[in-house]
Amino acid sequence: MSHVSDGRISALSHLVLAELKRTDVADLRPDRLVLNEIKAALTDFLQVDDALDLKVRRKIASLSRRVPEGSAEWDVLYRQYFEEEKRKLGR
Repeated sequence: MSHVSDGRISALSHLVLAELKRTDVADLRPDRLVLNEIKAALTDFLQVDDALDLKVRRKIASLSRRVPEGSAEWDVLYRQYFEEEKRKLGR
């Protein structure tokens, strides 16, 4: 799972719920049910990012020459490959 804690996901879920209520954009079911759905959506979203992170790290590691993690080149490659993978998923 992501490096985002359950507590952080819960806090974010409450913020999303509060904003949905404030803007009155939808008729919401009971808070508990909505919070569970928001938490599930955030968790799924973060799991996809974790999978992309792993894929990008493997891609960089498979390059013919070693690029040290933390170097400026590694950071550029990571961002580039991560964005490419997100685009493939339509994100």
